[in-house]
Amino acid sequence: QVQLVESGGGLVQPGGSLRLTCAASGSTFGVFGITVMGWYRQAPGKQRELVASLNIGGITNYADSVKGRFTISRDTGKSTVNLQMNNLKPEDTAVYYCNAIRMTAPYWGQGTQVTVSS
Repeated sequence: QVQLVESGGGLVQPGGSLRLTCAASGSTFGVFGITVMGWYRQAPGKQRELVASLNIGGITNYADSVKGRFTISRDTGKSTVNLQMNNLKPEDTAVYYCNAIRMTAPYWGQGTQVTVSS
């Protein structure tokens, strides 16, 4: 089993920044463990969508709407991923969920609210 704990959400004004962190326990990054970690978000009335992901090879993937503003990274030697979100827009408002893939099975965090509003 993989447990994911998220932190870092909150309220921020348009143009501001937030940093989300997801710590995984129960498994580590590796060929026989977690192979992908990432962030998804779900706004009210909308489907959950991929925001950014990072695999064990260091390859990243971003939604077009966040390219150039968000950066996903991993703490060296740890099963922790961060999402640095800059130049936030009201349309970024959503519940952000951490996701991990281990042995093809998906695991989810409890979600953290990000609200961008003046």
